[in-house]
Formats: sequence, C-alpha cells, structure tokens
Amino acid sequence: MSAPVETVGTNEAPAPRRRFSVRLSAAQRGILIAVTIFAVMFAVYGWKQPVGLTANVINTASNKGALLALVAMAQTLPVLTGGLDLSVGAIFVLANCLASTIVVGDPVSTALGIVAVLFVGFLCGATNGIVIVYGRLQPLIVTLAMGAVYFGIALALRPQPGGSVNFELADFMTRSTFAIPHSAILLLLVVLIVWIPYRRSVPGRAAYAIGSSEQAAYMSGVPIDRAKVLAYALSGLLAAIGGLLLTAITYSGAAKLSIANDYTLNSIGAVVIGGTSLFGGMGSAIGSIFGAFVMRTVGDLLIVFDINPVLQPLFVGIVLLAAVCIGSLRVLRIKNKLDLYR
Repeated sequence: MSAPVETVGTNEAPAPRRRFSVRLSAAQRGILIAVTIFAVMFAVYGWKQPVGLTANVINTASNKGALLALVAMAQTLPVLTGGLDLSVGAIFVLANCLASTIVVGDPVSTALGIVAVLFVGFLCGATNGIVIVYGRLQPLIVTLAMGAVYFGIALALRPQPGGSVNFELADFMTRSTFAIPHSAILLLLVVLIVWIPYRRSVPGRAAYAIGSSEQAAYMSGVPIDRAKVLAYALSGLLAAIGGLLLTAITYSGAAKLSIANDYTLNSIGAVVIGGTSLFGGMGSAIGSIFGAFVMRTVGDLLIVFDINPVLQPLFVGIVLLAAVCIGSLRVLRIKNKLDLYR
C-alpha cells in the first residue's frame, strides 16, 4: 500500500491573499495618497483660519473644489484610454454660457434647460470621440481644435458676461444642509450614478484595457471604438455638469478663454495628483476628485499664510511634480501595466 501523498498548504494558501493585497494596493494607492495630501492641507487651512472651519468656510471650499473636481473627472475618462481631452475647459465654459441663457423661468423651463445643457455637453464629447475614432486622428490635436470650436460657440452665445439662472436652483446647488455642502452631494451623486456604473460596465472595463495595451485589447475582442466614443461622450457630460454648477455659483455666464485654459490645465494636474497614469490603463475618477481639492486648497493656503497669490502656480507645480514622481515609481517597477490588475 502506497504511502499517502502529503499536501503542502502553507506555501499555496497565502498566494491568493498576496495577489489580492497587491492588486488592492496598486488600484487604491493613488486615491489614498490624494486623500492624505488633501486631509493634511485642509487641516492646516482650518487651523490657520481666524474663524476656524465654520459651515460657511467648508461650503465655500466645497463649491470651489467641486467645479474643478467635475472637470477633472471629465478629464479622467479619456486619459484612462491613453488619450487626453484639451476641450474639457471649453465645454465647461460653453455649458456655463448656455445655462445662463436657457436655465431660467418656471420649474418646467428650468428642467428642460438643464437637460439641454447636459445633452449639448454629451454631444460635444461624443463628437470628439467620433472624430478621433473614425477619423483615426490623435486625441491631442482633435480636442485642441474642437475646443476652439466650442469656445467660439460660447463666445457667440455670450459675447459679454451676463445672463441669469433660476434663483431657486442656484441657491439649492450652492448652499449646505446640516453643514453638508450640496456641491459635495452633487459629486457623490455623479460618482454613484455615472462613474461607478461606467467603471463596472463593459465599455468601462474596455477603457482600462485600451489604456493598458490597445493592441492586446483589440486581439482580445474588446469593443475599442465604442469604448473610446463613450469615454469622450461622458467626459463632455461631466464637463457640462461642472459648467451648470459654475452658473449656479456666479448667477451668470462668461466666455473667457482664461477660464477654459485654466480648468483644462488644472484638470490634468488633478488627474495626476489623484493617481491616474497619463499613459492610460490605471486610475480612478474618485482620485481625481481629491486631486482637484488638493489643487484648490493650495490657493487657500497661500491666502491664510499671507503669501502672494501670484506664486500659486509655483506651489501647484511643486505638488504636481511630487505626485508625478510618486506615480512614476510604481510604473517603473512593472514591465506591463496589465500586471497591476492580475
């Protein structure tokens, strides 16, 4: 009778746990870094505030941060596919100018105006994706050109700053309840309604695969064209939501090129700080939200420390450079970005 075969479980059992922990660390590290940086910076900001972190201070910070956070989320989706959208700022401004024109009147007219603004943003983003995919053109060039078109339309709608918006809507979107800013609730709703379903959908998973290796994704039968078009379309939708919030905050619309450029560039910085790789295939819109709040808090810290606001780009650049370096360390340790998800 043969002796029983011994099984060695001590070497095999922990392997799945190790793989899970590595996967969890790789997927969430960028978000955790962004959250930590923001928490430290905002704590210092509250400590230096003469009145402390009152409900009004928190609400104001949330409103400012939510604007950039929505544009940063919009930027995240194309970046995940390995692209870059230089038109998010222009769509943001276009939505602001359009909302200041049609989001007025009774509740029905206001609701229809909101739907129209969001549809225009979605259409602008989808146009970007269609031209990129079926024109086989570089995203950088297409979105730069289309951004100029969208800004031109915004300028035609609002040659001079002005317009109005439904007061009840604007007041509701910008105030807080029980010290919880409604703009923060808006971000949460966008994450729950747009980001999470997208992330778990086939096109969402395809976006990560395309960013990791488009050739491998194609060979695996991933719907590349549909995934790219949807990523850019949702990017336009998110930018339009940001433009709608801007209208609620300012009660007006303004076609300013400086606003479009600032939000476009800052959105890229927020994406990087949030842990999303500019090479694609790795990152999260949630990290981009906290990256946006980090960038906004930099300006607030300069004010409470009585530092010349002109130096804000310098400090933002330092934070951005540090984030890029931290993110690059992880990329240098792997040969294939798909290894992050194994």
